[in-house]
Amino acid sequence: MLKIALAALALVAHAAVFAQATPVGLWKTIDDDTQKEKSLVRITDNGGVLSGKIEKLLDPASKPDAVCDKCTDERKDKPVLGMTVLRNLKHNANDSEWWDGGDITDPNNGKTYRARVRTVEGGKKLQMRGYIGPFYRTQTWIRVE
Repeated sequence: MLKIALAALALVAHAAVFAQATPVGLWKTIDDDTQKEKSLVRITDNGGVLSGKIEKLLDPASKPDAVCDKCTDERKDKPVLGMTVLRNLKHNANDSEWWDGGDITDPNNGKTYRARVRTVEGGKKLQMRGYIGPFYRTQTWIRVE
């Protein structure tokens, strides 16, 4: 009986660690140039497809009613707060650390980049990489929950 209880406990602990290793959750975004906190983005999983929505703006210079006036798609002139900025990421079958195949939009400049994400440091941080052609930039986001 003790062996069964220990095995069950180990399984639950393993599941908790794995859950933290996924990108799903609430993340504090950090500007890669200024290192200032920008926003809180909640990443959700809908049938194996990840998306991320801005839940809160943290930069005091950000206006709470800001809109994405530089966006060129259906998000043009829509509020930044509540905007889906990360779309259509799927788990990479060939490289299990990464989720990719989707895109991320920077509401400050309206540009959309191919996106690739992975958790690091046991799920405490998220490496967010955005690409245009061969060029990319990487931000590190911090898990809030």
